[in-house]
Amino acid sequence: MGEGRRIRDVLLQPPMDESVEVSGWVRTRRDAAGLSFLEINDGSCLANLQVVIEQDLINYATEVRKLSTGCSVRVEGAIVPSPAKGQTVELRARAVTVIGWADPRVYPLQKKRHSFEFLRSVPHLRFRTNALGAVARIRSILSFAVHRFFHEQGFLQVHTPVITTSDCEGAGEMFTVTALEPEQLCRSNAFADDFFGRHAGLTESGQLQAEIFALSHSRVYTFGPTFRAENSNTSRHLAEFWMVEPEMAFCDLDGNMAVAEAMVKFLVTEVLEQSAEDLALFERFIAPGLLDRLQHLRDQPFVRLTYTEAVSALERSGKTFAFPVQWGNDLQAEHERYLCEEFAGAPVIVTNYPEQIKAFYMRLDDDERTVAAMDVLVPGIGELIGGSQREERLDVLTRRMLAAGLDLEEYGWYLDLRRFGSVPHAGFGLGFERLVQFVTGMQNIRDVIPFPRTPGNAPC
Repeated sequence: MGEGRRIRDVLLQPPMDESVEVSGWVRTRRDAAGLSFLEINDGSCLANLQVVIEQDLINYATEVRKLSTGCSVRVEGAIVPSPAKGQTVELRARAVTVIGWADPRVYPLQKKRHSFEFLRSVPHLRFRTNALGAVARIRSILSFAVHRFFHEQGFLQVHTPVITTSDCEGAGEMFTVTALEPEQLCRSNAFADDFFGRHAGLTESGQLQAEIFALSHSRVYTFGPTFRAENSNTSRHLAEFWMVEPEMAFCDLDGNMAVAEAMVKFLVTEVLEQSAEDLALFERFIAPGLLDRLQHLRDQPFVRLTYTEAVSALERSGKTFAFPVQWGNDLQAEHERYLCEEFAGAPVIVTNYPEQIKAFYMRLDDDERTVAAMDVLVPGIGELIGGSQREERLDVLTRRMLAAGLDLEEYGWYLDLRRFGSVPHAGFGLGFERLVQFVTGMQNIRDVIPFPRTPGNAPC
């Protein structure tokens, strides 16, 4: 599995006085009388490994003394106790091989704190920094934990298509996928001659296709990229992002909320147990109070409010919001954050939203004014999860689709799921980048995804 030892493994279980080989990138070099000290990191953990190099090394003068931040090296030597403060061991080098040089005159990362805005200008190098390296490790742990949670709960993973002809959100914000030349697109009914013979786009959600499998395999989930052609250039929006979307047959709104709460608690617990060092970095430099917030979420039940109760709480708050609070209007981020940060002091699940502000597939409540929808709100973020019990009644679904202006023939397969063995079912979508933001305290969503896609911006 590659040469040498990972620095994380060496620091966790130091092989004292044994010969080891590690590889990594130089963070710093400092020189003393007859010695040089390298701090190297291979991305496996936040901590650097100190390498002590004596001047009698064969390439000490010709190469070691020329090493600078960003150079890659391979070091062979012995792990020994370190007399320096803040570290228990160090590597006494017997051989140092320079793998790749980094000219300090042009290498953009130096031993100082860089702004996240600057780091976005070097997306191919920014994850070599402490904070964004920690983001990458936590994102990986969360991704693995998602699959572990659903596997342990008996869910089947489904790979839903990236290219789809179904507009799940119904907001007209799909990216078009076409093989036609620009001049061909100007013709009427141009997509009839396109690759798929009809208009196709990048998926906004895997939900509709996941429903197909839920109505044959009961409990399924999909975890993949989704796309939104929304021209919003803010710290909260991405054109490409990842969604976790479970669908469950024989499940109502209460069951849906229970799975959502259990999943979030499981994921946060995994990070608390596995990423203490990285979380300490975020607690110290990015989001003071982060650890208390995560532990509180893990240990306390979520508060549940109906939309009507939430609106009443907002109206009684005495606060002046930028967006007016009125029954029938969708809740904005400022409203969501007030509810969980000030009103409840805990994550909140808001249920039973007005029918007119939610999607056609959400189950209509008996009052025909609201639907069996739910949003999970968390401090610092607002909405983390959105979901609902799906409309399983053919007549009601047909009526709502017609009201939404959808072509019943185009969605015939979706209606068939209600014609042939329909059952109550429910599901939700968790925005993965928002989860990473919540766990790390990072303020800009562009800093929690490796390659952010936003209006006018698609690097690498």
